[in-house]
Amino acid sequence: MVLLYPITTEKAIGLIELQNKIIFIVEANATKKDVKDEVEQRFGVKVAKVTVLNTTTNKKKAFVKLKPPFKADDIAAKLKIA
Repeated sequence: MVLLYPITTEKAIGLIELQNKIIFIVEANATKKDVKDEVEQRFGVKVAKVTVLNTTTNKKKAFVKLKPPFKADDIAAKLKIA
């Protein structure tokens, strides 16, 4: 399991609504392809792009942008974060 948990800050919720992106904390050794494959398999959506960011607290964030017509709102609803 690559995805650990979603980010639920105000800024993250804004990205869900405005840019169709959802942010997850992922395992430190996870690659972009690992994240893409797990999101597509787990939620039944198509991923347009994955961007990763290593934080100063030794965590890795993955910004997952979905391809239309898939909506990040739907994933957020499944995860009960929006």
